[in-house]
Amino acid sequence: MTVGSKSKPAGEAGAKTTTQAQQIEIEGQPMDVDELANEWQVLKKEVANLKADSRQAIRRYRREEELKPYQAELIKMQQYLEKTGTRMIILFEGRDAAGKGGTIRRVTRYMNEKHYRVVAMGKPSDREKSQWFFQKYITQFPRGGEVVLFDRSWYNRAMVEPVFGFCSEHEYKNFMLGVSGFEKDLVRQGTVLIKLYFSVTKDEQARRFERRKNDPLRQWKLSEVDVQAQERWDEFTNVKYEMLKRTHTTHAPWTMIRSNDKHKARLNAMKVILNSVPYERLNPELDFVPDPQVMVSGSRELELMEAQRLRSGKFQA
Repeated sequence: MTVGSKSKPAGEAGAKTTTQAQQIEIEGQPMDVDELANEWQVLKKEVANLKADSRQAIRRYRREEELKPYQAELIKMQQYLEKTGTRMIILFEGRDAAGKGGTIRRVTRYMNEKHYRVVAMGKPSDREKSQWFFQKYITQFPRGGEVVLFDRSWYNRAMVEPVFGFCSEHEYKNFMLGVSGFEKDLVRQGTVLIKLYFSVTKDEQARRFERRKNDPLRQWKLSEVDVQAQERWDEFTNVKYEMLKRTHTTHAPWTMIRSNDKHKARLNAMKVILNSVPYERLNPELDFVPDPQVMVSGSRELELMEAQRLRSGKFQA
């Protein structure tokens, strides 16, 4: 390997300054040093990106592995429900992009498909609009030994519909008056009802929306309602407070899941579900105690929201 330089022919005027570019010879081929330096910088960046991707992949793998013992417990819980003929309903509520769908996928990943269903109700038909409000949900309720997971539920009437004007004031008030009695009767007749509300901060929601906007694999998740979610943040907070105040009851309490960290939200949601029935643990050595920084009771959330309002004049959550 030799090092040389390019220079102007000797016949040219010596008064002119010549631009010299260093060269090296690799396997008989002259290579410009500056070009090689640029190529090296590009390769260096690509290697750094590969290392970052590798670390991220390892982190994702470890997180998924951490969930597996609890997913095994969910299978054991299912067997208990089948054996005893117990019905279970799990409601997944919360703001858009709060992590409900991802949690549902992790909860059901290894469960027996014959004994659970995920229900995501679409826009009501004209027929459904003429029916008793709860009627379309009741048709989806579980049989004995089955788990039904609602990806949004009848609480659309308490959150999304009043904010966007999809229901009248009378319909909203009628729902708020009747829902607690409806749930009390449901629980009284033996159904295990778990109400989970996934709580995400405004900044984190904005970040997730931006990711959906720019990722072609996630763009389908972005709806017109999502686009307005940030603008109507305070309105959603107000109806959330009213919902908790009116529907957090001893027979059907709300459990709040702080979901800025999706992994912790998924793990703690599983713990809440597993603690809801007295099945025999597959692994009693597992930690079944939810993280108090992630899982908050509905009554505690109300206290926090009321304290925020006293300090700043409005709700922050």
